[in-house]
Amino acid sequence: MTTPAQLDERYGRGPRRRLPMILTIAAATIVVGVFGWWTWQGSADTVDVTGTGFHLVDDHSVTVSFQISGPPNRPVHCIVEAQDEEFGIVGWRLVSYPASEKHSRAFTEHVPIVSAATTGLVNSCWVS
Repeated sequence: MTTPAQLDERYGRGPRRRLPMILTIAAATIVVGVFGWWTWQGSADTVDVTGTGFHLVDDHSVTVSFQISGPPNRPVHCIVEAQDEEFGIVGWRLVSYPASEKHSRAFTEHVPIVSAATTGLVNSCWVS
């Protein structure tokens, strides 16, 4: 007849096999936690921009309307630009918005241009 100790030895059960398994699970949990934290931290500071329109005011300026959605109570900075028909930048402006309790806000910005523009847009936004 086979004893429980012989079965444990045959099938690899016992205290010698548990410690490496426990350490492996602990290490995997830590790695998943660190990557989860990095992912959450990176997404917490993102700013989404939706262009809502532009208007060519005259030969020297364009207005760009847009909406930003970002983390509340954090200042936001955006680069607003005007482009010509070949997507060359003919005017740009850095704008800064103070912290607000609102998650989503709408703005219209005036951009001076140096030559004819065919579009206006927000290049990028970020929190500081």
